[in-house]
Amino acid sequence: MKQAVKLVANNKKAYHDYFIDEKFECGIELFGTEVKSIRLGKCSIKEAFVRIDRHNEVWVYGMHINPYEKGNIFNKDPLRARKLLMHKNEIIKLAGKIAEKGFTLVPLQVYLKGSLVKVEIGLARGKKLYDKREDIAKKDQRRELQREFKVKNLY
Repeated sequence: MKQAVKLVANNKKAYHDYFIDEKFECGIELFGTEVKSIRLGKCSIKEAFVRIDRHNEVWVYGMHINPYEKGNIFNKDPLRARKLLMHKNEIIKLAGKIAEKGFTLVPLQVYLKGSLVKVEIGLARGKKLYDKREDIAKKDQRRELQREFKVKNLY
């Protein structure tokens, strides 16, 4: 049986600033009011980043979850660090890759998979300025071709 996936937050800036080598699906440790807020779509990961601490635990920092309107005293700090849930062997593999020069972990998207909140993180290498310009040029060229194709099909 296939579970429904609903995208809550997407990090377009990560794809612009980094080459994504591998993607991993993680669970996230949340409180009840945070889950309710995410279900309403009140989540942002634009400025977020991921770190592995000395206890081999994965944490996401800078992920903003708006406080739930009806949550009153149960609301938590919107920018608090949140623990990501992964298998130990995946964490050890990621820690070894990050130790190499130029690799980092970035959150790519937050989504609901069935009743669970999942975060997709990517093992990424930073892009140089000329790589970003190249991507922008390709995107402009693709947009121009689609525009021409659309105009030709109208007549």
